[in-house]
Amino acid sequence: MNLHGKDIKIFTANSNKAVAADIAKDLGLPVGASDVITFSDGEISVSIKESVRGSDVFVVQSTSYPVNNNLMELLIMIDAFKRASAGRITAVIPYFGYARQDRKAKARDPISAKLCADLITTAGADRVLTMDLHAPQIQGFFNIPVDHLLGVPILAPYFIERFEGNMDDVMVVSPDLGSVTRARNFAARIEAPLAIVDKRRQRANVCEVMNIIGNVEGKKVILVDDMIDTAGTLCNAAQAIIDIGGAKEVSACATHGVLSGPAIERIQNSVLKEVVLLDTIALPEEKKIDKIKMLKVGPVFAEAIARIYEDKPVSPLFI
Repeated sequence: MNLHGKDIKIFTANSNKAVAADIAKDLGLPVGASDVITFSDGEISVSIKESVRGSDVFVVQSTSYPVNNNLMELLIMIDAFKRASAGRITAVIPYFGYARQDRKAKARDPISAKLCADLITTAGADRVLTMDLHAPQIQGFFNIPVDHLLGVPILAPYFIERFEGNMDDVMVVSPDLGSVTRARNFAARIEAPLAIVDKRRQRANVCEVMNIIGNVEGKKVILVDDMIDTAGTLCNAAQAIIDIGGAKEVSACATHGVLSGPAIERIQNSVLKEVVLLDTIALPEEKKIDKIKMLKVGPVFAEAIARIYEDKPVSPLFI
């Protein structure tokens, strides 16, 4: 039985063609020939223009804005490969949308992340390769193998190089209690101490009060999170670190730059010196500002794909 296909083929829909090109380049392959178009009524049409019979197909698609369009493109592409007799189909999802809807926060809430997992599996995916799920337990929503890469091994070396010789002045801060584990892992990797921003509302209709758990006075702070959406929490935390904590400067890093609504304006007008993101979500030209620096995830995904194809463990990429 052919478990992984006779050759690797990399295909992409429309959400993140640059990452697909980086992956293909690192593997020494062309990006597969395909067209993914949207008709005037909103229907999506996929045309695969080369044979994939018996191939190990990797479909690269972040389910970022416009989320529902990009999700449908992914599902329809997977279905096309399944019907074209691909040997194995891996959905490569650098950013998995709907990941924040991973539980019932109140009565009658849907669990949309589970629904998306079921859709991807039903469409015909044999496995999933993704990075920094907002809730790691989403791996268990799939009934197929999930390889879950981390952004920290890409982000940490950047800051080690940037603060080389001055690491004693660096402190890692979690912007809220939900990101403590991620910030702790980042701090351990760059061998820096950890602090936490604790925000609480003393009573109804009263502004939130922020406290810094840890001493950041005179430090160069790195705020660590998995994603930056509207940037409200991040920019408020950065302001508190300067005003309340007395830090020297504040930078931030995150795996996913959702950057919706007022995010760019908030970052531009904030005390943040720099925001470092991975290119799991393509950054439009109108959102490119001097404060934002993008690092490539293509090489890490390419290495993971090579390991999956060769039936080697992916876990060494986390070290």
